[in-house]
Amino acid sequence: MKGASKGHIAILTTNIIFGINIVIAKNVLSNGNIDALALTYFRILGATIAFWIASLFVKREKLIVKDFVILFFASLFGIVINQTSFIVGLKTTSPIDASLIITLTPIITMLISAAYLKEPITSKKIIGVLIGCSGAVILIFSSKYLNVSGTRSWFGNSLCFLSSLAYACYLVFFRDFIKTKHPVTLMKWMFLFSAILLLPIGIPKISAVDISSINTLIGVEILYVVLMATFLTYLLIPIGQKNLRPTTLTMYNYLQPIIAAVLAIFLGQDAFGLEKVLAAVLVFLGVYVVTQSKSRQQLEEESKVKSNS
Repeated sequence: MKGASKGHIAILTTNIIFGINIVIAKNVLSNGNIDALALTYFRILGATIAFWIASLFVKREKLIVKDFVILFFASLFGIVINQTSFIVGLKTTSPIDASLIITLTPIITMLISAAYLKEPITSKKIIGVLIGCSGAVILIFSSKYLNVSGTRSWFGNSLCFLSSLAYACYLVFFRDFIKTKHPVTLMKWMFLFSAILLLPIGIPKISAVDISSINTLIGVEILYVVLMATFLTYLLIPIGQKNLRPTTLTMYNYLQPIIAAVLAIFLGQDAFGLEKVLAAVLVFLGVYVVTQSKSRQQLEEESKVKSNS
């Protein structure tokens, strides 16, 4: 399988899992008597344990001090700031506002990639991002499942934006380093650093959870959040990072509300409508257009061919 195909499959699978997680995590937070930060720390702590167990079956890679410094900051941007700022922001703003702000992630990533990686902002890339973004926005405003009550907050919106910015920075700034390491090696250290950094916040929140109130369904859903929506997805994301450009990778984020809406319709929590079909078509079209845009390397090669002809 070609690298690009492997990357597309990895990141498509990741966002399908994340989309399902929107519905599952909402049910855990609504009916499981679990605080949002407690669930976040459950995810990080559980994934840390899972990655360290997985590392026993992977060839050990030698790391130097510089590698640990990079891994520390990668965990800060990719997990700690990204996860905590979004979940706290979501608590203090409306889900609609939070969802709309998250749709900015591909745009932010495109701009940072242009500045840091010198990736060209081509017309195809701009058109693709805007098409995908419009599809996500249509879905957000048409979905009963996502359109739940909440109070708008400048602080909450800022935290959601910070979450998108941190994730975009992680994808761009650490791309070259991530290409050199095995996903398990990367994640076992990134999640360990994250678990340590969030220890003062996480332990009190987890200690306050009444375990006896967690029924079998909620327990299974928590396992999904930890093992599928955290362990497996963060195992797959580096594969996408190694084989896809950052903007292309983040375009798949637009699939999450579609997957969530499909599951919500299946569970009877939302209604089917033509606007959802239109939204899905726009998202897939946007992803396709962005994947067809040319990279810096392709443009440089074309320039050399023209100069030699």
